[in-house]
Amino acid sequence: MNIYFCGSIRGGRQDMEIYQKIAKKLQNYGQVLSHDDISEKGVEAVPGGDEAVYDREMEWLAQSDVVVAEVTQPSFGVGYEIGQAMALKKRILCLFRPSSGKVLSAMIQRAKGKLGSSIFQVQDYEEEEVEVVLENYFGEFTKN
Repeated sequence: MNIYFCGSIRGGRQDMEIYQKIAKKLQNYGQVLSHDDISEKGVEAVPGGDEAVYDREMEWLAQSDVVVAEVTQPSFGVGYEIGQAMALKKRILCLFRPSSGKVLSAMIQRAKGKLGSSIFQVQDYEEEEVEVVLENYFGEFTKN
């Protein structure tokens, strides 16, 4: 299974450690299509700049069976990727940490009710429980 993982990189560097933990846990369920190393340098370190990043990430989306998006930190890029994943009819899991004090976008929050939970899910989580959230999601995913 190919899993595309995304999170706010340019605007969410304070969550890099969380992203790294999620990406590592996702490796238990398949090949993770994401930045080779989600690092402090972010996508600015990619040869070819923004065009290369766009092309690479759209290719990963096309190859993916499921998209996991960490959506706590608002991001135009992640929103765009979710929209593209929806257009490609990919299964999508959005992860949100209420303890961050942020409010989840209504467009993400309400999409789950419009698209059906088998295609689009939003899961609240705390950092220490993300492994259980992923186990539950991928356990259900493999049943279907």
